Amino acid sequence: MSKRREPPVDAEDRALFRAAATGVVPLVTDRVLHESVPPPPIPRQRALDEQAALDESLNGPPLLDLHLEGGDEAAWLRPGLARSVLRDLRRGRWVTQDALDLHGCNREEARLLVVDFMTGAIARGLRCLRIVHGKGLGSPGREPVLKKLVHGWLAQRNEVLAFCQARAAEGGAGAVVVLLKSPGK
Repeated sequence: MSKRREPPVDAEDRALFRAAATGVVPLVTDRVLHESVPPPPIPRQRALDEQAALDESLNGPPLLDLHLEGGDEAAWLRPGLARSVLRDLRRGRWVTQDALDLHGCNREEARLLVVDFMTGAIARGLRCLRIVHGKGLGSPGREPVLKKLVHGWLAQRNEVLAFCQARAAEGGAGAVVVLLKSPGK
């Protein structure tokens, strides 16, 4: 890198400057100038995002109609399909071919991961998936924020035929099992 050369200052310019600066008193400062390390940032936006996600999950409009059959387990079946499809999914007659764990994700990270996971599963021709959204024990208010959001995202996808709460051995209320359309349809 080349240094920029300043034009030479001649005696006439110096004399003009001194004449213009006569009577000027230098500022006296009682401050000590030093370089300090700024304090670490306060993650206010994350706290605001978490509060917004909690408010949305608790007070927002319902994303879909969940059919509560046999207790308080959430399940969804695409309109027009036989109820036996949901029953078979709930009983574990479909083998789970892949799984996604969303623990530790915020809602935007979770949404992107679900989209990528579903896109990849469809491209690979998979039919039965499990998504672990968690039970909300680490969320503000211990509410399952991602659970309702994941259910809403799944119901909006045309490839999803049905989903239900996973069996206890697969995550129970902290996971959902998803049935996708066959690749040829």
